[in-house]
Amino acid sequence: MGSRNRSIRFKIFLLLLLPLLSLSALWGFVLNLTMGDAQSLLRANTLYRTLGVTSTDLGLQLQAERVRSAEALTTRELTEALGSQRARTDRSVGELRQAVTEAGDAIGEDLRLPVGTLTSALDRLGSIRADIDNGLSSRLNGLNEYNGILDSIFALYDHLVTVSDLAILQQASSLQAMGMAREYIAREHALVIGALTDRRLIQPEAAAFTEYAASRKFLHARGLAGLDVPLRRPYEQVFASAAFQEFAIMEARITKTGAPPPDAADWNETIDKLASQLDGHGLTASEELASRTSEAATSTVVKISIAGGVGLIAVLASIIISVRFGRRLAAELGGLRAAAVELSERRLPDLVERLRKGEDVDVRKEAKAIKVSGSAEITDVARAFASVQRTAVTAAVGQAALRRGIGQVFLNLARRKQGLLHRQLALLDGMQRRTHDPDRLEELFRLDHLTTRMRRHAESLMVLSGSAPGRAWRKPVPVIDIVRAAVAEVEDYTRVTVESMPISAFDGGAAADLTHLVAELVENATIYSPPDTMVRVRGDQVSNGYAIEIEDKGLGLPAADYATFNRLLAHSPEFDLADSDRLGMFVVATLAERHGIKVLLRRSPFGGTTAIVLVPRELVTEQTALTAGDGGEEMAALPSRTRKKALAVVTSGTHAGLPRRVRQAKPAPRLKEASPEPPKEPAERSPDEVRDLFSAFQRGTQRAREDASEEGP
Repeated sequence: MGSRNRSIRFKIFLLLLLPLLSLSALWGFVLNLTMGDAQSLLRANTLYRTLGVTSTDLGLQLQAERVRSAEALTTRELTEALGSQRARTDRSVGELRQAVTEAGDAIGEDLRLPVGTLTSALDRLGSIRADIDNGLSSRLNGLNEYNGILDSIFALYDHLVTVSDLAILQQASSLQAMGMAREYIAREHALVIGALTDRRLIQPEAAAFTEYAASRKFLHARGLAGLDVPLRRPYEQVFASAAFQEFAIMEARITKTGAPPPDAADWNETIDKLASQLDGHGLTASEELASRTSEAATSTVVKISIAGGVGLIAVLASIIISVRFGRRLAAELGGLRAAAVELSERRLPDLVERLRKGEDVDVRKEAKAIKVSGSAEITDVARAFASVQRTAVTAAVGQAALRRGIGQVFLNLARRKQGLLHRQLALLDGMQRRTHDPDRLEELFRLDHLTTRMRRHAESLMVLSGSAPGRAWRKPVPVIDIVRAAVAEVEDYTRVTVESMPISAFDGGAAADLTHLVAELVENATIYSPPDTMVRVRGDQVSNGYAIEIEDKGLGLPAADYATFNRLLAHSPEFDLADSDRLGMFVVATLAERHGIKVLLRRSPFGGTTAIVLVPRELVTEQTALTAGDGGEEMAALPSRTRKKALAVVTSGTHAGLPRRVRQAKPAPRLKEASPEPPKEPAERSPDEVRDLFSAFQRGTQRAREDASEEGP
């Protein structure tokens, strides 16, 4: 009970001893492993002094014999130089076999396979030489036989360096890469030496040379990048030397032309200088690395001895102190963690989701206290979490109330504005019918068009408030009329071209929202495209419904912006008041989610943006009886027609969807029996109508003449 009230700092101090307790259980094992690291360093040094030195010399002798063999394969003549080189190679083979015996137990299971592979390859050296002497091998095949033996030597190198010191291992790996690059230079030299005799490289040989050159460049780059400064500086001097620069130029010329260098003397002199420098630096670097390995092994043994004694004393003390307090503190922290996880991953997300759905939330009931016991600091943290929880719940409830209030304000303002706009549209419609002056009629049309756009913006506020549209149609509405009604609500409607569409119709209940959605996308296309370009709208029946495409010829967007907008359109987020620049996108996303419509933005082949609206099959109705576009030409020509009127043409009824009365459609029975009256002559126009008509015609003619006189002949 007394320890339960102690501070968490005291318990953490005691808990620091717990790693020492773990160290006590693993002390012997770690000591054994560390001693194993030291032994591996000593073993690596032994392997270098035996197998490493002898295999390196054998590799040099095999490279020299390969060059002499290339000359013999080309001239088909056995020279004294080739025989002398074979003797030197045989001596190196004998020294390697002796080194394998001297290494003894240092050759572990990991080295037995590469050593055996190399021994088997060396056993084939006699048959390789016999094929060359008897002329049974081609130049490239003979060289590849030597390459196989050298590959076995380099495979042995890879297993010689098995130390746990990462620095030494990295330097050894880099030196291995530099040595393999030196081998590829030797392979290039062997190919060129043979080709200098008959002055040609056959196609397989040219391909092999190109492969060697590419491998050499890669290995030099990798090896140079991994070497530290003392080991890298000599190689940098070699690469900056004239010999290497001349070699690189000749190598590139051979790779490009597929022909040997024109001057054999220059090639041989350059290769001899470069090989001498690389071999010397390679031997020096190997000696330096072996010295580092030996020093690291000695240092590791000393450190192990000191750390082992001190660690044993610390381990014994930690076992007694840490067990009791560590367990209790772990339990207390575990309880606090569980409470915090429950709050952050279950309670608060559920609360936010309920608030988003519009449910009422009791702050006192939801902000329950976190019950934990333990140290003073843990109880303080629990109280702080409880305070944070209350603050978060209160803020979430207040934000939800604020959003509902803002949505209600949007809705009230939109309804008031919409009522005024409907009255204004009615007045404008009456004024249009009574006006015969073309200029004044055009101004009224523009005012009517502006009023229609204002009504759409008012409807956008209703959409953002979460309210459904107040207008709906009982019958399906043709697609072409919905698209043209949407175009009529855009400021630059004259830049929009509506292409022919298959005859189809959408559900009347979704017609208003679809018109609004298409209008937002079309307006966005006209705003973000040059004013001298056209926006094309087209549609077609697809397997999943009906697709409408709006394409502009603007500058388009980066791929990241397309991805951001498409995520917003796919999952309608809650409207953010701070993100008013994307108001149209929020409206489109809300309308699309309401009816299950998919909206996708992508780059157009012309460089602009294409918006694809996929209306689901549930909202699409086949309307073969309706002729899509009835009255559509008038709507395209007269932008002042409101969307309400355009859709009412479509439904052949009133604005509420009721059928209109047609005169003489169902006459009384006694009227049917009466003889039909002769057709009446059309009434003549009154003098006032004739006067207005000719006045309008005269003003139009006069204006055309004035325009023509200003433009000149």
